[in-house]
Amino acid sequence: MSPEEQKAQEYRERAASKLFSGRVDFLLSAPQLKFLPEPTVPEIAFCGRSNVGKSSLLNALTGRKAIARASVTPGRTQELNFFEVGEPTLFRLVDMPGYGFAKAPPKVVEKWKRLVRDYLRGRQVLQRNLVLVDSRHGLKDVDREMIKMLDESAVGYRIVLTKADKIKKSELDKTVAAVSAEAKKHIAAFPRVHVTSSEKGMGIAELRAAVIEDALGADWADS
Repeated sequence: MSPEEQKAQEYRERAASKLFSGRVDFLLSAPQLKFLPEPTVPEIAFCGRSNVGKSSLLNALTGRKAIARASVTPGRTQELNFFEVGEPTLFRLVDMPGYGFAKAPPKVVEKWKRLVRDYLRGRQVLQRNLVLVDSRHGLKDVDREMIKMLDESAVGYRIVLTKADKIKKSELDKTVAAVSAEAKKHIAAFPRVHVTSSEKGMGIAELRAAVIEDALGADWADS
């Protein structure tokens, strides 16, 4: 990255931090498509295996300690949770239900698949999906199933490695290389894999700027 590009990136990251320091509010939980909010603003969705660190990442991105608490409340784990950003609302973050249920009844799994598939295929304001992957484990078959669903739904997505501080750098480098190689095989995947740690703040500023760019466009920081 050239000095000019670095300066521009730092500017975007500062602008993103300022935007997220403003209004970020929980809007609603939608157990079915008929409960979705009106499609009036862009949406960025987050998905990942159960315990991948999705709530922690959402909290880190928004600079809050408990913005995503609603999404982990018992009874809401199989719903789409919507958060509004900006005053007036500029875009929404969507916390999708975690997947990879080891002991879930088949009916629960099928209900999840139907809700997610229908949302992905029918939500015109959905701009990007972030697929969260635990750095310690890399891509699992359930992640690949989710990626296949995104490919079939023609939804562009970024792959985000979480908990990068939990493994050695040498192991992290191997995981990044493997996931990047697999991502390049999918036309809907953003080619660069994001590496993050919610606990240490690694990669959060860059991802925050990328999320807003996905929602509002490349020139959002200059508007």
